[in-house]
Amino acid sequence: MSIAQRLHYYNRIASAYLTSNSSHLTFWHDTPEENLRAPLGELGEYYMGFPRKAGYTANLDAAGIPMLNYRGKIGLQYNPIAIAQWGLGNYNLFRESQRHHEYSETRSRECRRKFLAASDWLCSHLQQTRFGIWVWNHQFDWEYRNTLKSPWYSGLAQGQGISLLVRAHAETAESKYLDTARRAFISFQKLVTEGGVTFVDEEQNIWFEEYVVSPPTHILNGFLWASWGVRDYFLATKDMAAGKLFERATETLRVNLHRYDLGFWSLYEQSGTRLPMIASPFYHRLHIVQLGVMYHLTGEKLFAAYADRWQAYARHWSNRSRALCYKSLFKLCYY
Repeated sequence: MSIAQRLHYYNRIASAYLTSNSSHLTFWHDTPEENLRAPLGELGEYYMGFPRKAGYTANLDAAGIPMLNYRGKIGLQYNPIAIAQWGLGNYNLFRESQRHHEYSETRSRECRRKFLAASDWLCSHLQQTRFGIWVWNHQFDWEYRNTLKSPWYSGLAQGQGISLLVRAHAETAESKYLDTARRAFISFQKLVTEGGVTFVDEEQNIWFEEYVVSPPTHILNGFLWASWGVRDYFLATKDMAAGKLFERATETLRVNLHRYDLGFWSLYEQSGTRLPMIASPFYHRLHIVQLGVMYHLTGEKLFAAYADRWQAYARHWSNRSRALCYKSLFKLCYY
């Protein structure tokens, strides 16, 4: 895109933040929070709450499935990541309603219906690529570093879809949910060059790519959410291959986390550009929450230390202003 096109695009994004009109951003940018009720050694409530996403009503299809409004040529679209998060949020609310007697049976049934509706959608929309790998596709073009041409898939969608489906199987014992999760998990066992979502770098670090592009960008939040899906699959199946993958992903994070620290803010990705891709305030907060989750899941104190450090960065107005300037300049110069 030209600089003029970029300015027009980001003006539209700004208007989505500042007006009451619903857009895809009204779904994504809630307040990230760790769910401290999530158990550590077994499947249970998801690691983040997603309560606002669970209550999303802006654009629903005839079956009640969320659609996001990307405006312009893209318009209303299904997004498998959004549907998985909507389902996970409703799963959490369903589990919460079971613990508290003051919640009505009607609300409990409704939350259960929604999380299973999301699970059913994922089961019916898993598609096979030309490589024979089963993925959840996005059926619209998306402007990133390169234009992602429809249909395109994401390690983030694979991970969160699996996280929802293994919980649906645990709740219902219906085999279709675990069968679909098994097919989706194969994408993590395949390199991106083989149609999967996994990249292995020169140091043998393993990365799960949110956007499958070359060279890879190692988006931090997508890598972590995808990793939780791998872990959830291990918890559900005791598949040692999944357990090893999560261990390797944890080690990748441990030895590379310093690369995401600018000394005043966190990076969104490893863009490979002269000016780095800094995290927005939302994603900086999300990183902090995700690192808190990783600390609780693994006991690795380094993750807690970085979460505390990045939280301290966010408290200073000068850091927030500097981060905004960096972010704006990057968007104008690159993507």
